Amino acid sequence: MDTARAPGSEPGEAAEAPVFAALGPKVRSAARWSLVNTVVLRLGNFATGIVLARFALGPAEWGVYGLAQTVLLVLLSANELGVGLALVRWEGDPRRFAPTVLTLSTLSSGLLYAALFAAAPAVGGLLGTADATEVLRVMCLCVVIDGVAQVPGGILTREFAQGRRMLIDGLNFVTGTAVTLLLAFAGWGAMSFACGAVVGNLVSLIGCALAAPGALRFGWDAGQARALLRFGLPLAGASMLALAVVNVDTMVLGAALGNVALGFYVLAFNISGWPVRIISEAARRVSFAGFSRLAGSPRALAEGFARALGVLITGTVPLCVLLAGLAEPVVRLVYGSQWTPAAAALPWLMALGLIRIGGELAYDCLVAAGQRRSLFLVQGLWLVALIPVLLAAARLNGIVGVAQGHVLVAGGLVVPVFLVALRRGGIGLGPVGRACAWPFLGGAVMTVLVLGLRGPFGDGPLGLVAVGAVALAGYAVCVLPGRDFLRGTRRAGRPAAPVPPARQDVR
Repeated sequence: MDTARAPGSEPGEAAEAPVFAALGPKVRSAARWSLVNTVVLRLGNFATGIVLARFALGPAEWGVYGLAQTVLLVLLSANELGVGLALVRWEGDPRRFAPTVLTLSTLSSGLLYAALFAAAPAVGGLLGTADATEVLRVMCLCVVIDGVAQVPGGILTREFAQGRRMLIDGLNFVTGTAVTLLLAFAGWGAMSFACGAVVGNLVSLIGCALAAPGALRFGWDAGQARALLRFGLPLAGASMLALAVVNVDTMVLGAALGNVALGFYVLAFNISGWPVRIISEAARRVSFAGFSRLAGSPRALAEGFARALGVLITGTVPLCVLLAGLAEPVVRLVYGSQWTPAAAALPWLMALGLIRIGGELAYDCLVAAGQRRSLFLVQGLWLVALIPVLLAAARLNGIVGVAQGHVLVAGGLVVPVFLVALRRGGIGLGPVGRACAWPFLGGAVMTVLVLGLRGPFGDGPLGLVAVGAVALAGYAVCVLPGRDFLRGTRRAGRPAAPVPPARQDVR
């Protein structure tokens, strides 16, 4: 199994229970701050999206924005060559190698942006959105800003400083959203998103630099650079594949069906991402740092992963079921009748969102455990299988077909492969099954209640609230028996059974 140490540092001794116990308060505190931060920001983004969709932008503008956002996310997945994760994962004082990280990250981000600037007209034309050229060029300035922010942001993550991150992200949201709204109502269309993103990210960079003083210091050490690239390049490749998997549907739809259909799909995908963003993003801000501290103890890592998965799935399933079962009335009520075509794809995308949450947590765990080769193979297999399925599905059934194709590949192929990769990292099917069993049972009960009660209660606001309340009550009853597992205890106070040790990844 890979080790992850700063050049010249000595490996620490694995200490299972003491390490797990010492990290617990830090992780719990950081997780609480991260969850509050994510919920507040996502509610703000949700409200902003409603205002823009109802009063300022139509499906075509959302389609251009969706394309630009997709390209940006793919570039951000590898703009710093994966070296930023060393600030969280490596042992020792990160400020010793942080200057080299900053230099590598800034150079690679600048070169990537220069390539995108030159290729923007061809990218927009290839994906069926030729008028996206300037939007791409402006929005992807965030690639360079993110490259510079890697070091101060990574140090804050390593220190579980999510309280400071909440303040920084709040300033990012307020300034970026203000710019976006002002420009959108002034008639700037999709360009308003790009300008807002750049302004918000600049504010975030300044905030991170102030919260981690001395982090923005350039330097170079050739030995550190080689070690950083050996560590980071495989992770950057896997991360790019992961983002390509999530966003290849946007590229396929833009090329096959045009801006309007893409706009409907982007809205549905954004709705399906509410649980992912609110719950998964909050967890991921602390999960990788937490898993990294537990990587020296296979038992502690397996226990930590199973418990984290159980909490995430328990919190996500009810949101996914409600949004899937009430898709059409929710879209019509929130965004207006012009957006109802987006509702047809939403139930399938909610299933995909649930798979994504588990997959992202598994991704962080596999990176922390040193299973980089397995992770790269999983993501590559996912992308290779997905592209032909989505191309065929888009032509057969439009945006609904694309959503169905996503679920087919993710559930039928990728989930089993992820389970195999986790087993190689020492996390067997037993803990994963216990983490998911009660939430999945509760989700099945919720589905029956939603479908059965929707007709009698109707699709009005009061009817939706009543159906949701009854379904949530049924879910709570179903997941109650699993509370001991989520707390890491057994009934009668007995400790959890030991987890089998990890098998070494043969290289």
